[in-house]
Order: sequence, then structure tokens, then C-alpha cells
Amino acid sequence: MNGSKGSKIWMRIVILDTYYRQFLTRHYAANPKLAHRSFEDQRRSLLSQFFGTSDFYSRHLNNLGWEAHDLIGNCVPLQMAWARENDFHIREFSLKIPHRFFRVPLIGPLLSSMPGLLDVAVAQIRKLKPDVLYCQDLSFFPSRVLKELKSGIRLIVGQIASPLPPSDFLSGYDLILTSFPHFVDRIQALGIRSEYFRIAFEGRVLDELGAVEKDIDISFVGGISAHHRNAIPILEHLARNTKIAFFGYGANNLPQGSPILAAHRGEVWGLDMYRALARSRITINRHIAVAENYANNMRLYEATGVGSLLLTDRKANLGELFVEGQEVVSYSDARDAVKQINRLLQEHDEINQIAAAGQRRTFSEHTYEHRMQELIGILDRHIDGRGKHA
Repeated sequence: MNGSKGSKIWMRIVILDTYYRQFLTRHYAANPKLAHRSFEDQRRSLLSQFFGTSDFYSRHLNNLGWEAHDLIGNCVPLQMAWARENDFHIREFSLKIPHRFFRVPLIGPLLSSMPGLLDVAVAQIRKLKPDVLYCQDLSFFPSRVLKELKSGIRLIVGQIASPLPPSDFLSGYDLILTSFPHFVDRIQALGIRSEYFRIAFEGRVLDELGAVEKDIDISFVGGISAHHRNAIPILEHLARNTKIAFFGYGANNLPQGSPILAAHRGEVWGLDMYRALARSRITINRHIAVAENYANNMRLYEATGVGSLLLTDRKANLGELFVEGQEVVSYSDARDAVKQINRLLQEHDEINQIAAAGQRRTFSEHTYEHRMQELIGILDRHIDGRGKHA
């Protein structure tokens, strides 16, 4: 749907995301009446937690003249509320089938044919009639569903910074954006247009946090899962040789003898995650194996954005994002990370200087306001046919 806002042509975009089950479970448990409230009240409550990319895309796109709408496709209470309010009849049981099961061979196609989360999301999208559908989870829609939606949508876009799902979940996209530079050629080889698109930081986080005391010398804030298996030896070495504090999900996956467990302070989500980072003088980052030799994850921008010194694993393109040694510090292996931590903790002025410089760089170049300006340019090129083709 096209229109005008002043002299500027605008478009309607629907941004569909999925949230971690652990976060949704904890949020609804902490707010037991929330599931009985309206769709809009629930969505507003979820977005207020600043989980993942929250409303970071939609807010800035709206400010730039687009009409942007957020959907959280796998949140059962939220989607049930929308179904009730829109006379969309569906059984609650079918909504509770985890959408990731759609990827399972043989069973997946059968499950995805049952009325459930996919159908509610499709109904929401059709009601909103967007020019652009922007999917943050490439495992949500099988390609057959995207192809059915395509007749009413000018551009279907996916974004990924994780292992690629099966090809049946990719072929329905007109364009896939990725913060993995090495994924661009691989996606294009599948016959799908692709471009490099970096992640960023949302400046409103600092307003939400307010003043935060830096009472943690060194932290690790993040998940421990199958995707992170290659980093566990580094984290365990740090647990044995520094006074690091761990925050995040997945500690229950560790063996009882892991030294991480004694230093683990529990799960943190959304603003609590940002607060743990902000409390840290130094926070350590590591990339999952699929990142290969490229710096790209959200922690690069979240840590620097809240003013923590980022100590990150050395990658080939890190210097394109930050000045090493001045805006961030890098390490080559576990022993080098310990060496860097011990040195820095003797130099509080240096910690403060690097953290401040990293924060300035993030706010000058790596915010979602910057990224959405870039995104509009990318989408405009592909909508009018000037985009790169595989």
C-alpha cells in the first residue's frame, strides 16, 4: 500500500519476529494476568522489555516515514488474543505446537498443514496488507506459505545471523539480509538475492536503565547452547583463572563439574541483560562457530552501547567496526583473554577510556537509527528492481 507523508513516499512493512521460549515463559509468569489482556496490551508489554530487537526497527522506520508493524509469531497467549479479537477460530492446542517442529522432515509438513501459529500470522499479515514482509526468523514460514503470501506483497525479506535453515525455508524469499559477510555468496548461490546488513544498538536503552553502578569487574553475558559449544572451553578457562561473573541461559546444560556453574548468576533477559552489561567494567564476547572469522553478533554493539569495555575474540573484519585497542580490545585464545583481563584490571583509566571511545563509536555509527536509514535504501532498491540479483 503506497501513500504519502508530506512530500515523502512511504510504504507499509510488517516485521515478524519470534522470541525465545524461556523469555516468554518468564515474562508471563512474572505477569500472571497478562495472558488475559488484549492483544495490543500484551504486545506493548512484550516490546517494553527490549528483548532481541524489540520495536527497534519499527520505531525508527515509522520516524523515517514508513508505516511499520511488529508481530511476535510464536507467542501463544498474544496470538490467541488476536484470534479472539478478530473472530479467527482456532484450537488452543494447535497454537502450542513449537514452530521449529516445522523443520523436521516428514513430520514438519504435516504439522505446518494444521491450523496453528502459521495461520494466525498469515491472517495478521493479510489484514495489514504490507508492501514489505520482513521476517527475523527464517525458520518460521515454510516457502509454500511465503509463496501463497507473495501475491499481495511487493517484497518478502528475511534476516539471519545464525545457521541457515533447510532450503525449503529459504526459496520463498525475494531477499535475505545477513550480518555474516560470508553468507552473502552462499545465499546468492541458492538463487536468492542477498546483501550484507549489520546489527546495531538501540540508544533508548540508556534512558531505560538510568544510572548503573559498575560493580562487576569482568562478565560474560550470553547463552550456552549447542551453537556455543566451541566457546565453552574458553569460558571454563576464564572461570578457573579470573573472577568472572556469568549471566544468561543454558547453564543447566553444563556438566556438574563445570567451573562456570559456581560463578553463574542466572538468566537475564531484555533490560536485565543490558543492566548486567552496564554493571561490567569489562565484558567478554565470543562468536558461535557459524560466524567463522567474522565479527557480527549483537553483543558487539550492546556492550559498547551501554559503556562496558568489550573484550572480543579477534576476527578479520573487526577493524571495520571498531578500532582495536582504542574502542574495543580483542583476544586470540583463552590464555590471551586472561592476560588481557589481568592487565586491564590494573589500568582503570584505560578501561574507562576504551569503554567511552567504544560507546562514542557505537552512537556515531552503529545505532538502529543509522541501520534503518540503510535498510530503507536497500529495500527501495529491491522493490523497484534495481537490487542485486544472484
